Amino acid sequence: MKNSRFHCCATCTHFKVKKGDDGVRYFCSRLGYETKPDYRFNCWTPKENVQKLIEKEKKKQ
Repeated sequence: MKNSRFHCCATCTHFKVKKGDDGVRYFCSRLGYETKPDYRFNCWTPKENVQKLIEKEKKKQ
């Protein structure tokens, strides 16, 4: 899955969005620090809907 075109923080189960007076901030609850939606880390755990898309794509190949 690490080579998946879906692999980025925004598709991970640990990706959180926090809206506040200072704007929108993106946070990784696993790593414990701010991130950006398009960043990539080796600890990526895809959300359920993304896992389904990956499996669907694998079957087409």
